Amino acid sequence: MSLACCIPVLECVYCLACARWAWQRCLYSAGHDSETWGLASADEFEPVPRLCRLILAVYEDDLDHPQWAPPGGYGINPRWVVHRKTYEDTQGRAPTYLIYLDHDHAEVALAIRGLHMAKESDYAMLLDNRLGKRKFDGGYVHNGLLKAAEWLFDAECDVLRDLLEKNPNYTLTLTGHSLGSGVAAMLAMVVVQNRERLGNVERKRIRCFAIAPARCMSLNLAVRYADVINSVVLQDDFLPRTATPLEDIFKSLFCLPCLLCLRCMKDTCIPEYVKLRDPRRLYAPGRLYHIVERKPFRCGRFPPVVRTAVPVDGRFEHIVLSCNATTDHAIIWIERESQRALDLMLERELSMEIPTQQKMERQKTLAKEHDKEHEAALRRAVTLEVPDAYTPSPYGTFDKNPTSIAEEPPVSSSSDPRRLSWDRLIERVFERDESGEMVPRR
Repeated sequence: MSLACCIPVLECVYCLACARWAWQRCLYSAGHDSETWGLASADEFEPVPRLCRLILAVYEDDLDHPQWAPPGGYGINPRWVVHRKTYEDTQGRAPTYLIYLDHDHAEVALAIRGLHMAKESDYAMLLDNRLGKRKFDGGYVHNGLLKAAEWLFDAECDVLRDLLEKNPNYTLTLTGHSLGSGVAAMLAMVVVQNRERLGNVERKRIRCFAIAPARCMSLNLAVRYADVINSVVLQDDFLPRTATPLEDIFKSLFCLPCLLCLRCMKDTCIPEYVKLRDPRRLYAPGRLYHIVERKPFRCGRFPPVVRTAVPVDGRFEHIVLSCNATTDHAIIWIERESQRALDLMLERELSMEIPTQQKMERQKTLAKEHDKEHEAALRRAVTLEVPDAYTPSPYGTFDKNPTSIAEEPPVSSSSDPRRLSWDRLIERVFERDESGEMVPRR
């Protein structure tokens, strides 16, 4: 009898929790995620629209006679395409991609397409994961995406090394959309960890732009690789905000109310600091660029504004209930709105008439600001007790070492992250030569 009396009480509590969650979500807009971030500059955001067009070019069967080109074309020279691999070439181990030698922008670009709705191999890649299944460099990553990145790196390592050696001033740019963005982010980490296979390419020559990224790496890795990986999110895009594992979403299509119920209760009852303590939880990778073009309770689109930061807490943790949550994920819309945002940035700079010398100085200052923001994010992660997070070395000489932040073994959270053991200090200052003697590192 007493048990029967408790059932209506539990139902009331559940209904109140669901109502509170729905009310909060209805009032929550995408602009809240990045309202405290700084504004991006035209120099750092310039690659985004043209890389979106390069990703769109992967969908074409014949670039000499394109059928789906956006207004103004893809802006690429078909003769500079090194090669293009189809699903028959990859045998389902990775999505379709192409390698493009861009002489106009001095970069070797590798672009990966998004999810192919008719390919079972793409779904198998997404489903090849469970919470905490795969560890990498002291954190957790999506197993299926990492396997695709490892296969792609082994397949194209020799080609990329030859292109970088023939063009020593070119950068290696990895990019992708949706599923391809997760593979590109994983590939960027694999490249950083295996730079000797690319002719010891410098870390600063490697960069990744993940367009509409999937949540594919743990928080400590997302912050640690923020100097290499950049994620671009358009307004209400659902995928970077979907904390529920992708495999659970696809498996729960026939029980979607159950999934929404569980998600509702988690968002309502579990505070964010508890979520940060879970080392297996995956996040959108690297530095974030958020394109905001709509305001709550207003119709139409406004001039887009791009905000950027390396956030630790509040990193796209809430799904926005919006009719544009899926359309904002489309690469066509991202290309269009990112180009609009870039045009507005350039117009603003032209109206200010910034001299060339001051513009070059501004670029150097911006790079320093990004470095400082990255270090601050690392320290913030340690302050919030994010598992396996640690601060960079306080010694400037060690910061210049190519085996610095991203390749340093993780420090246990129970000890002081700033404290270096004597053995590790010796390993970072000295190395063994061919005869086995200890000599200073070059």
